[in-house]
Parts: sequence; C-alpha cells; structure tokens
Amino acid sequence: GASAKDGGLVSGVTGKAGLAAAPGVTGGAAKLVTPRHQAASPVRAATAGARWPGGGSVSRTTGRVFLTVGGVDFVCSAGVVKSANRDVVVTAGHCVKDGTGEWAGNWTFVPGYAEGGGEPYGQYTARRMFVPGPWSRSGDDSYDYGMVALSTSGGRHVEDAVGAQEISFNAGRGVQTYGFGFPADPPYDGEHLVYCAGRVRDDPYGQTHDQGLGCDMTAGSSGGPWLSGFDPATGRGTMTSVSSFKYSDDQRTMYGPYFGDAARTLFNTAQRA
Repeated sequence: GASAKDGGLVSGVTGKAGLAAAPGVTGGAAKLVTPRHQAASPVRAATAGARWPGGGSVSRTTGRVFLTVGGVDFVCSAGVVKSANRDVVVTAGHCVKDGTGEWAGNWTFVPGYAEGGGEPYGQYTARRMFVPGPWSRSGDDSYDYGMVALSTSGGRHVEDAVGAQEISFNAGRGVQTYGFGFPADPPYDGEHLVYCAGRVRDDPYGQTHDQGLGCDMTAGSSGGPWLSGFDPATGRGTMTSVSSFKYSDDQRTMYGPYFGDAARTLFNTAQRA
C-alpha cells in the first residue's frame, strides 16, 4: 500500500480506518468469527454511529462485502446504485484493490445483511471490478472508490432484488449527509447496519479533495454509502461518496472521496460491463 502521508493519513489495506480483518475465517463469503462484543454505549452525539432504526430502501441496498487480499480475509461495506446493467455496487477503492498492489479476490456482496450472517436476498459475487487510475497507480486517497459489476444470483440482478439508490457526480459540497455501513471493530460487531448523519466539511488538512463526516464508525465500514437528500421515511437518497479513511489523530471524522468526472467515467464503464 501507499506510505503514510504527513497528516497522519493511515494507508495500506490493513491500516485503513474502514477495513477490518476477519481472523480465523475460511471461504470467500465467510462471516467474521470474533467474540460478540457488547452493544455500543449510548449515543453521545450525532457523530456516534447508531443502529439504523428504520427499514426502507437503504436497509436492503446496503450490504456487507467479504473479500480476500494477500490470503487474508477482510470485510467492507457497499451500496447498490441505479445502473444500466442493474448490477453495480459502489464501495471504497481499497475494498477492491490494495492501492498499487493486488486486486481483491473472493469478492462477495451480501445486501441487507442480517444479524448472525443472514442473507435475506442471497449473495452476489463480483463479475468485473473497477477502480480509478490514480488509485491503482499511486493509492491517491482522493480516488479511493471502486465500482463492481456483480453476477446475478438466482437469476436476478441485484438491483431487481433489492432496489437501488441514485448516484450523483459533481454535486454540491458541504451538504447534510447520511453515512451507512457495517462497522466490525469494537464497540461495534459487524452484525448491524449503522449510520451517522451531519453536514460534511472539506478535509481540514488539505491532503485530499475529500469531505469529512463526523462519525465514529470503525473498521468494516469502509465503502459504505454516503447519501444526500436522504429521506429517513423511505430510506432513499443519492449516493455522493463512500467511507474511505480517518486521520490517525482524529477518530471522530470519517472521510469520503468526492465523486467528480473520474467517478462518472468509472461508473459509465461499470454500468456497461
């Protein structure tokens, strides 16, 4: 992976804020085999990730990703977006390719993941995986997103099975945003859909073009969707980013890459795959 940046940016697939290693597991769709942790402490502020209490579309379109990099199993999060082939999920780049290093294998998406490993809508394996050039060439965190075209499961495209969120490019910055994911490191256990909500702000360190969302989600949440214009009643919004990283000296802010022209190009490639 890329070396750490001056601002304390944690890089490399195992050091990313949002990627959790799954110790002692086997198989591409393996579940995290770790002791069950206590529930998170009471919500302290809007930045404290809380279990998503509603249902709605987001509870189906968001899922867990099980993958392998360098022989080690990891977990991430991802979300389904509306696409021409009805197969596209968006996640973090480091959940697809270890920066300049190798591509992930055994890549499996479980939408609407349910506690205890439930797969209410089945599981979907990667058919084609895409990351932007700056991520693949240099591990540039401003481009830490990946798009995956999934195979069908039980003869169904993922979008037909669970629905999809809109996706937007070159959207306004600094807007109210909901971030979702399946954080797996304590105090979370990876078994529940967790959310944070707040207004996003530009990276104060100026090291990336990312925006930051006050959020204490832990590893495993990487790649989880950020939705603007979100309606909690329906669980619908527009994806504008995904959870990417945290600075090592600020565990309360999650950063997500800005979806600009490069993201649009990548999406168009993925939805034609």
